Amino acid sequence: MSTMSVARPGSGPSANQKSSTTKQPKSVWAVAFASVIAFMGIGLVDPILKPIGEQLHATPSQVTLLFTSYMLVTGVAMLITGVISSRFGAKKTLLAGLAIIVLFAALAGSSDTVGQIVGFRAGWGLGNALFIATALATIVGSATGGVARAIILYEAALGIGIAAGPLVGGFLGHYSWRTPFSVSRS
Repeated sequence: MSTMSVARPGSGPSANQKSSTTKQPKSVWAVAFASVIAFMGIGLVDPILKPIGEQLHATPSQVTLLFTSYMLVTGVAMLITGVISSRFGAKKTLLAGLAIIVLFAALAGSSDTVGQIVGFRAGWGLGNALFIATALATIVGSATGGVARAIILYEAALGIGIAAGPLVGGFLGHYSWRTPFSVSRS
């Protein structure tokens, strides 16, 4: 004779999962929101590449460097982010990363040559590496409900940020190619 248990509404794994995913410390939500903004920076320039190239008289190769410099520096710097975070602490590394992102986004938005923007995007990539690698560790370390749920929260921030970047860049780029850079400064 087998006994079947009847699940009551609001009980069971789905209720527990929802509870532990949405009931996070404020610091986890703050880092997740900042992660969305940081990930937006990846695709923010995509829709404004053509206007930048036209207005600054840049070749397609020069314009492509706006992504390449950013991604190359981000990838290489992520290799040492753990050491930096261990030495100075997660909070200081996160804040330093955000400060670097804001500084280099402001410099990129006020640039007059594509070469300057390429260099400033590289600096932006350094800040992004410091932030995004440390953000994952911070969310995993601070979130309730286990590592898997913390990673899901981080991945959601990543997906929203990457998806929103080109949309925000395109919307703001309608006014000027400089305008999307101001999103990263706010």
